[in-house]
Amino acid sequence: MNFVWRSESDQRAVDGRRPAGDLEAAVLGVLWASQQPMVPADVLAELDNDLAYSTVLTILVRLHRKGTIQRTRHGRAHAYSPLIAEADVVTGQVRRMLRDATDRNTVVHAFLAGLEPGDEALLRELLARTSPEND
Repeated sequence: MNFVWRSESDQRAVDGRRPAGDLEAAVLGVLWASQQPMVPADVLAELDNDLAYSTVLTILVRLHRKGTIQRTRHGRAHAYSPLIAEADVVTGQVRRMLRDATDRNTVVHAFLAGLEPGDEALLRELLARTSPEND
């Protein structure tokens, strides 16, 4: 399996298109941040970039077909809300990356080295709470 890692400054592929999954992740991020279902126009407004309405609608329809979000009638349109929690999605991604890593130790070490201040204490607290020794 070949992976292409991109830096933040290299978010677009050579042909000018966004890397696969970026739009879905951005749309999901908007929906997760909202306290209520959102119509496509509201999602588009929150994304704050050069997307067309039809592009946002296509992403919403794809996410709905995948069972990631639900839609409800809202006037003549649909309003969308997440069915899957952000933590569940991110956890699944991390698990897949660790499973596919050829050097799991190095990947975990690099992850830990990149933690923000305060994350280390949080991680230690969570590990202490979930440790089998505490049962």
